Amino acid sequence: MRRKNFWITAAAAAFAVTVLAGCGGNGTGTQTGQAGGESDLLARIQERGKITIAMEGTWAPWTYHEESGTLVGYDVEVGRKLAEKLGVEPEFVEGEWDGLLAGLDAGRYDLMINGVDITPEREEKYDFSTPYAYNRTAVIVRGDYDEIQSMEDLEGKHTANTISSTYAELAERYGAQVTGVDDLNQTFELLLSGRIDATLNAEVSFYDYVKAHPEADVKIAVLDENATQVAIPMRKGEETASLREAVNQALAELEEAGELSALSETYFGIDISRESAQEADGANSGN
Repeated sequence: MRRKNFWITAAAAAFAVTVLAGCGGNGTGTQTGQAGGESDLLARIQERGKITIAMEGTWAPWTYHEESGTLVGYDVEVGRKLAEKLGVEPEFVEGEWDGLLAGLDAGRYDLMINGVDITPEREEKYDFSTPYAYNRTAVIVRGDYDEIQSMEDLEGKHTANTISSTYAELAERYGAQVTGVDDLNQTFELLLSGRIDATLNAEVSFYDYVKAHPEADVKIAVLDENATQVAIPMRKGEETASLREAVNQALAELEEAGELSALSETYFGIDISRESAQEADGANSGN
């Protein structure tokens, strides 16, 4: 009797495991099953009804706060439109650059939308969406400073940027000594006070700063002719595969509908959503 009961119990357990496995992976029932199981990030996002998006909130016109305190910017609107396409609500979380990347690594954030350039080093660590913006790097100096005429002139100069940003890495590559800062306003404070020689940043961010601070005596000393690709980094692996596919589809729809171009014109005054358009507009406004 003991031997018979053992085999009955074992068979029942095996049958239960088979049934449970079938319920979880047959593509029916819960949203998690439809999107590929518990390890699928898109499924978890849709199940909870919101997507967590990390950004600095201090880098106009990409992400910043109006006088009323409202979080606005090109990337904020891109995040809202992506969430709408995915059928969920956006939850924006602000922080310093390094902390955002660390939070993405740790799974605290689903996406980071913050004008992130694609670089070979970052591609080793993250999977990126298709580009949704194109960005040219400007070397910004005080109006009376003429010692920098090319990128090579950064050798031995003092600059400031958020550490581990593309701009800091580029400045270091050309031999500059980089001071770490928290945000763009702090960078310009150091520049205008003469504590640094230059700063590298997005061309469009320079024009936005000058628009908000017409009294600031700053200028572009060097403008990189090549535009970098701005995209959305995600954690590597199969966990984010369906999310990347959905984000890419949403970005394609937004571009085709002209919504990315419209947002670009609103926040930058030029169309940075397409490389060819950005270059043409940049040529017209580069005086």
